[in-house]
Amino acid sequence: MQKIPLAIVGCGGMGHRHMYGLAELERVGLNRFELIGACDPVRDNAESLADQAAEYFGKRPTVVSKIEELAPLGVAAVDVTTTLRFHHSLALQALSHNMHMMIEKPVGLTVKASNIIKNTANTNNLVVSVAENYRRDPINRLIKAVIDAGVIGTPRLMIHNTVGGNNRMLISVWRHMKDQSGVLLDVGVHFADIMEYFLGPITSLYAQTRTHEPIRHNPVAEGAKASAPNPIYEKFQRAMPAQFAVTAEDAAYATINFASGAVGQYIEDHAGWGQGVWSRQIHGSKGSFDMPNDRSGHVATIYRVGEEAINDARLLDFVPDFHLDKATATLFGGDRLWRYEFPFEQTDRKLLAVEYDDFAGAILGEHPAEVDITQGTRSVGVSYAMLESHVAKRLVTMEEVLNEELDAYQKDINDSLDI
Repeated sequence: MQKIPLAIVGCGGMGHRHMYGLAELERVGLNRFELIGACDPVRDNAESLADQAAEYFGKRPTVVSKIEELAPLGVAAVDVTTTLRFHHSLALQALSHNMHMMIEKPVGLTVKASNIIKNTANTNNLVVSVAENYRRDPINRLIKAVIDAGVIGTPRLMIHNTVGGNNRMLISVWRHMKDQSGVLLDVGVHFADIMEYFLGPITSLYAQTRTHEPIRHNPVAEGAKASAPNPIYEKFQRAMPAQFAVTAEDAAYATINFASGAVGQYIEDHAGWGQGVWSRQIHGSKGSFDMPNDRSGHVATIYRVGEEAINDARLLDFVPDFHLDKATATLFGGDRLWRYEFPFEQTDRKLLAVEYDDFAGAILGEHPAEVDITQGTRSVGVSYAMLESHVAKRLVTMEEVLNEELDAYQKDINDSLDI
């Protein structure tokens, strides 16, 4: 089969991670793309990605600095992995050249920027897939199947609490800047997506947000080893300042309402000191689910009154028809998994590979993109609904946020983008 000509647009840390994911798909013989372009205005970044791609694929992609230089190469699809401020403008350029697109989350820097991409994409017949990886974790696939099978009854309450980070930089400086993607957006869209994946649409929420740590520290600039998801980040982090002032909030505390009638208790605190917190639970009318951290391979546990807790292969007995898709099963070593054991970097690559496989299938008309531009925009909307709720000092609806009727927090960002 003829492969889909692909270019990676944005060849920094995330671009390299995506290329490793594509290489993982190549390794198992399921890659339906041909990487022919590496696009980045920073030449060194693009050359680095192209050099490594040549080792993985046996062919070096052409290095360019602008999207319009990709069209003469015959590129049919792009993977946009730039920093967030450039997502909407690059997306519009790619769509204008009739290129299908996978775009890193968050899909846009604001709801308005995301809607611009969505509205443009809807006027043509091109695929826009959002690179959301948490829901693709085999453990989350199993959890979703068990919930849908009614094993814990009707979901009533979801608890998602995460606390940690103290005053350390989270991977890069821009993740702490309001006009570049604050951490509550950059990380929060993951959690927004997984909440709607498990329990369906969020309709409204009330939130308080805070900036607990106005100064962030970058220990890598002081000689510490990088702790980011991939070693490629270390060279970038060493060039970043050792400390810097932040402009974005680092904590959100919310009560969330789902269309189903379920309620969510949500804490996302990236400034926690002392003992860290990770808790994701769903409580239903017949039992509850205690869930592990994403990308860990750890086991979920079901609790039901009068029964022993189940956190082993018996989880699969609840869903005899559950099977992972071909790419996930091939990459993770089985189509009915209840746990797995891989180093984090390998797990990261495998989930990015699954994103690419879904993107290829959508382009080839096998199925719609699982996380499309509408769902990706909803995740941005949930994250901003928390920030808008704090400013408005009231419960806010997803409808008014997604329709841009409530955007006081985002207004100065939109102004800076000239949109």
